[in-house]
Amino acid sequence: MKTTISQVSKHLNEEITIGAWLANKRSSGKIAFLQLRDGTGFMQGIVVKADIGEDKFQEAKALTQESSMYVTGTIVEDTRSPLGYEMQVTDFEIIHEAVDYPITPKEHGTEFLMDHRHLWLRSKRQHGVMKIRNEIIRATYEFFNENGYVKIDPPILTGSSAEGTTELFHTKYFEEDAYLSQSGQLYMEAAAMAFGKVFSFGPTFRAEKSKTRRHLIEFWMIEPEMAFMDHEDSLEVQEQYVSHVVQSVLKNCKIELEALGRDTGQLEKIQAPFPRISYDEAIQLVKEKGFDDIEWGDDFGAPHETAIAESYDKPVFITNYPAEIKAFYMKPDPARPEVVLCADLIAPEGYGEIIGGSQRIDDLELMKQRYEDHGLTGDAYNWYLQLREYGSVPHSGFGLGLERTVAWIAGVEHVRETIPFPRLLNRLYP
Repeated sequence: MKTTISQVSKHLNEEITIGAWLANKRSSGKIAFLQLRDGTGFMQGIVVKADIGEDKFQEAKALTQESSMYVTGTIVEDTRSPLGYEMQVTDFEIIHEAVDYPITPKEHGTEFLMDHRHLWLRSKRQHGVMKIRNEIIRATYEFFNENGYVKIDPPILTGSSAEGTTELFHTKYFEEDAYLSQSGQLYMEAAAMAFGKVFSFGPTFRAEKSKTRRHLIEFWMIEPEMAFMDHEDSLEVQEQYVSHVVQSVLKNCKIELEALGRDTGQLEKIQAPFPRISYDEAIQLVKEKGFDDIEWGDDFGAPHETAIAESYDKPVFITNYPAEIKAFYMKPDPARPEVVLCADLIAPEGYGEIIGGSQRIDDLELMKQRYEDHGLTGDAYNWYLQLREYGSVPHSGFGLGLERTVAWIAGVEHVRETIPFPRLLNRLYP
């Protein structure tokens, strides 16, 4: 019977066949230990000379790293293995012999590994990170589908900026100017006026010349938008969603978290509700922690966010930022118009902001004023203005950066390991 490593628990004491690659091997006298992988997981295969014969045993000892094969054997329990099982190999058939595989078990530099990203993905660590990424995506669809959201896909090519910034990749769209999307949010607001509660999941692009461990040029965003919801409603959705994702990873990615050495005790604390502090309180907190140079009206950098997060063992919302440092579409606080009804969600353990969200301006005249203040002239934004002209309602939304979230949950230091083929300031290969 042909099956996969992820399914071997169903075949205890049965002889099965899997298609696999040799991740590593070692031999001890008359026994060879094959570290097998098949894409679904990793498992040890035991080759005993007395059981398999001299010729086949020598063939097993000669196997090279990343050679592919069909391996047949009996599944037995192995309590020392994270998988809990291993294979007593009775036969194998080589499909392709790999020669001089470049990523050996020794240490390699980051640039070398990034140049060989197409092969580095095969390693146990990278496999674990990608499986956790996949689980976060699966849990995202589960959460929003179960809560009545409709998946809507915004365009990647746009005629304008979502946030009025200059950090855009410009291209020609036949005779017109176009840009790679930096957010699907404006389009999701239009979708929310049609479907009530919507979410998108897709790639976004920022032409930001940053080399920090938190930044990518191309990254993926989950962006829900909700009609008839105010800022407080949105915060509750955000903390429920993040809690659901974390608990799903804990439940379904135990082997991967263990392979990464992740302290799951930290993740087990991630249950709604999350603490909230105002921007004013956050400024005071970072000043108390020694950042004397920050003043009211400044945005927080990575060191400030880390200092704030150190005070909590859950993600923390920083609410009500000054209007001057936030996007044009955010609704002012009626009780204090110099700040807006917004929040950034800061992950624990120094991983920084993973969500930015706000209540959106729903008043037509105020939005017209914002257009004037930000120089949003011409036809590019007319459609967005019309959302306030025809049946405007209170509405809110947020965007979660997938790669930063993967980095936090997986315990990975740099976001370049959290996306299959990262696009960095000086990297477009492979």
